[in-house]
Order: sequence, then structure tokens, then C-alpha cells
Amino acid sequence: MNKQEYQLEIIGSLAEVSAREWNAIVPSDAGPFLSHQFLSALERCGCVGGATGWQPTHLVLKSPDNSKLIGAMPLYLKQHSYGEFVFDWSWAQAYEQHGMRYYPKALCAIPFTPVQGPRLLCTTSEDSAQIRTTLLAGLKSVVTQNGFSSVHILFPERSEIDAMVEQGFMLRDSVQFHWENPGYTDFEQFLAVLTMKRRKNIRRERAIVAAENINFIHLPGVDTSKSDWEFFYRCYENTYLEHQSSPYLTEDFFMELARTMPEILHLIIANRDNQRIACSLLIVDKPNAKAYGRYWGAIDYVDCLHFETAYYQAIEYCIRDNIQIFEGGAQGEHKMARGFMPTTIHSAHWIADPQFSKAIKLFLEREHQGIVTYVDELSEHSPLKSSTVAL
Repeated sequence: MNKQEYQLEIIGSLAEVSAREWNAIVPSDAGPFLSHQFLSALERCGCVGGATGWQPTHLVLKSPDNSKLIGAMPLYLKQHSYGEFVFDWSWAQAYEQHGMRYYPKALCAIPFTPVQGPRLLCTTSEDSAQIRTTLLAGLKSVVTQNGFSSVHILFPERSEIDAMVEQGFMLRDSVQFHWENPGYTDFEQFLAVLTMKRRKNIRRERAIVAAENINFIHLPGVDTSKSDWEFFYRCYENTYLEHQSSPYLTEDFFMELARTMPEILHLIIANRDNQRIACSLLIVDKPNAKAYGRYWGAIDYVDCLHFETAYYQAIEYCIRDNIQIFEGGAQGEHKMARGFMPTTIHSAHWIADPQFSKAIKLFLEREHQGIVTYVDELSEHSPLKSSTVAL
């Protein structure tokens, strides 16, 4: 198929594309976040669109006769930089200081979700490389033709990065903390691979929670009720209120996921004296043996309850269900003390103004060296023994 035959379009809602069409170009190993159900739930439930500062502007590529979707990028027009986990506030400030507008900018990402995955969706065919190139070139055209400052692609797959670099995108490093399961039989075997200091600390934290007569209920999404999600949202919302902020996601969004995608959800609920006091949510991708720690909250403070509910109970669940990777979310050096290890992932950025592009390129080169040093320093404080226990 000739490149000129492709039909590039911008759509303002995933409702303009059927779930069957969209999901057909999402790789089977992409996980749940790129699915039509997940992304459209964000739109229908008011998490994006309207006055949120996230305007859906998805880029789609269709066949010559406009009958078939062959490529796409989940794309948003952003009026701010909240909910991204890659921080460019200083870039926006520099633009403003020079009398230029940084917002709106184009953002290819999963809203509020710092998870690596495909961003250049396309059918599996001999034209895949050309489709990805066409999507990236079309994306840059959208930015320049509309006078936007830039486009940012957050956490793409490593296999997509070369195509982005070839199109003039600059890479930026981020550090996340992931827990890996080589085949532990139980939590004690996991503890055995940690240094004595880390083992003692984890046991101490778990003992503090146990002394409060707290027990835990694990609820797969298919077994949850409306009241379970009402309690979860109360906890989730309280986390934001304690930080004098407002939650990004609505209660309706979680209710809809529970209705349309219950198989990806797992609630962990803490009870004290038969009263629910805290909750954490995992998004589970069982086909690919991955779990993602998304949200946590409590309505009563108990020392170390966060670590138990969001980390240790989740690790026990991963061991029981043979989950190999547990991603604890963005940032958080404290996760290393709980057995999570630093992982470097990338984002890709294209700046329309040539002079600012040069300045940001220099900034990213310096930042990259800083990230390398930072990860090396973290590795010196690894929670793992120098020689791990054989499983």
C-alpha cells in the first residue's frame, strides 16, 4: 500500500470508532489500558474532556476507501501538565518567559497512568513500519498546522523508540520501581532474598499492623459489589483531600470498569474490628502476568498500613497468582526498601520551535547523565543480597 493512500483523521471521541475496530489494532500483549473499554470509560465518565484540560484528539489512520482502521494513537490536547508523571513545568515557564504559549500541547499517553505500552497502534502486516512512520509524521503536522508548542509521547514500548528518534523526537528518562517474581512459593521465600536489614524492617512493619487486629479481604473484580466500590472511592478520594487536591478519576469511572472489565480489577480491603478502614486497587493483566498498583486510601490512620495494604498484601497476591511483574507506579524511592527495583523507561518529545528544541535537547542530555548516576547510586543500596537464594 502506498503511503499517500492512507487517510489520517483526528477524532474527538473514541465513540467514533467501534470497540471491535480499535481493539483489533491493539497488540494482544498491550494490557488493558489501551483497550477501547478503558479509554472510552475515561471519556464517558468525565475524567477527560470538558473542563478537565484533557481534550481527546485521537489520531487515526484509515484505509484508502476510509472503510478500515489500520493505525491509531491515543492523543489528547492538554491545557496543563497534570496527571502525566513526566514533568515539563519548567519548559512551560521558559516558553512564557519568552512571550510564547506552551499550552495547548499534544500528548500521546494513557491519562493518569504511568505504564509503558504501545503508542503507535497498527495492524500486524508488512506495512507496520510504514504505518508507524505515517502516524508520527502526521502527528507532527497536526502540531505545526495548529500552532501547538510540542507533542509528547509518554512511556512507549522500547520497540517503537527508534521510529520516534528517526522522526526527530528527543528521549527523556524516567525511573520507576518494579517488583519481580522469579517463582517465589510464599512471602517468606521473597524475604529470604533480601538483606537482613530489609527483612527485619518489613517484618517490623507487618507486626505493627497485625498488632492492631487488622485483617485483609482480597476481592477479584468479578466478586465486587456497588458498596465495595463506594468504599474504595471514599478511600481514594480521601488520599487526595489529605493533600489538598481533587481526584482525577470519578466514582462513575471505577463503577464502569467494574461493570465492563471486572476481570482486570482486584481490591484489597483492610478491616479492623469488622470495620473497613483502608483499601488498595490493583489492575491485573493476567494473560501477561503483570499487576499494576494504582490507588490506595484510608479513612483511619494506622502506622505502616499503607505499606501492608498497597505493597505486602499485593506481593502476596502476586506470588499466589503467579504474577511475574508488579509495577508500583511512578516515583517513590521508599519502594526499594520493600523489594522494588529501579527501572528506567522513556518518553519521547518533539518541540516545534527550533531554538527551544535545541535548548531542551541540551537539557535532556544533561538530565540523562544525572539519571544514569541516580540509578547507579540506587543500585548501591539494593535491598537484595549480593547472592540471592536459589528457588
